[in-house]
Amino acid sequence: MEPMNINAGSNKSHYQILVLGGGTAGITVAAQLRRQLKRYDLAIIEPSTKHYYQPLWTLIGAGVFPKEQSERAESAFIPKGADWIKEYVAEIRPEENVVLTREGSRISYDYLVVALGIQIDWKKIPGLREGLGTQQICSNYAYDQVDYTWKCLREFQGGTAIFTMPNTAVKCGGAPQKIMYLADDHFRKTGVRQKSQVVFASAQGALFAVEKYRKTLEKVAERKEIDIRLKHNLIEIHPESKQAVFEHMDTQERVQMPFAMIHVTPPMGPPDLIRHSPLANEAGWSAADKFTLQHPRYPNVFSLGDCSGLPTSKTGAAIRKQAPVVVANLQSVMQGKEPVAKYDGYTSCPLVTGYGKLVLAEFDYEGKPSETFPFDQSKERLSMYLLKAYALPRLYWHGMLRGRA
Repeated sequence: MEPMNINAGSNKSHYQILVLGGGTAGITVAAQLRRQLKRYDLAIIEPSTKHYYQPLWTLIGAGVFPKEQSERAESAFIPKGADWIKEYVAEIRPEENVVLTREGSRISYDYLVVALGIQIDWKKIPGLREGLGTQQICSNYAYDQVDYTWKCLREFQGGTAIFTMPNTAVKCGGAPQKIMYLADDHFRKTGVRQKSQVVFASAQGALFAVEKYRKTLEKVAERKEIDIRLKHNLIEIHPESKQAVFEHMDTQERVQMPFAMIHVTPPMGPPDLIRHSPLANEAGWSAADKFTLQHPRYPNVFSLGDCSGLPTSKTGAAIRKQAPVVVANLQSVMQGKEPVAKYDGYTSCPLVTGYGKLVLAEFDYEGKPSETFPFDQSKERLSMYLLKAYALPRLYWHGMLRGRA
């Protein structure tokens, strides 16, 4: 049963604070705003009735958890006192302080928080959408596909297993290779690794952006005898013949690889809605000052999460640090003051390197490690794996989404 605070077709057309998006960033910042600014009216525009803890999908794809464990009802996390407008945002008009929805609503605001996430562009790789979920073509980047990854791992009998990383920003830069390390472990356990080749075909120029953690991952890849193909960008898949076509980022040479299975990390980018709006920066993301998260042209607009043009990895951990900065600076602006809270670019990527092994990468805008624990987090540890598998989901559902962490 949905809580009474939900706006189910209300005629209300103006809010003091309007939050676009009910994912991790939108709910987290809305929950904190409701805790601190109870006298202000706030609404969240979000069409989805389900909410997903996507960081768990790596482990689901490796058979550790059932996918249902990552799903909850969106209604359970709409903050008390906030209205939920179950519609799709169609247009943002910041000059008028107005948002239009696909369903025809016109909603005005005093202050806007943009948290619309990232767009997954499945269609940009010909053959991917048609072949996904068949012919051992899998991806952990969709709830309805993640259990097919586990099916592919279970049924793998040898040959070439390819894992890809595109030439775009993605949710958690380490995620494309986590499932590869888990797959390698599984192949060894089932006795098929000796007749297999595991390939990591990445459009990037290195395994990881931060040297301290990259060194560890390079050793992991060497230990696991993984064939690393850097600067190889997947551009096409032929499902029936099981051929993947890559383009070398420097030479534009095309390389064709046969596969027995392939895990694809699809290209991602800013939502078209933002790309074509006045809020966009040159790259199409929602423009935001990298420290205050305030829009450079519209001072009553703030952005956070995957849709924002912040020069850091797009992770839930980054959102956890961004949300209180948005809340503090929004309050300053509402009081006629300059925003003073600063975000230092902190982000985190729990890099699973096998069943029971994890490297906890934490760093800031400058790529400097910003670690939580009093030990070297670049080492593989069981304790950090348990943190990811069991502690962080609890922190997410009961802390972040309730405005407590």
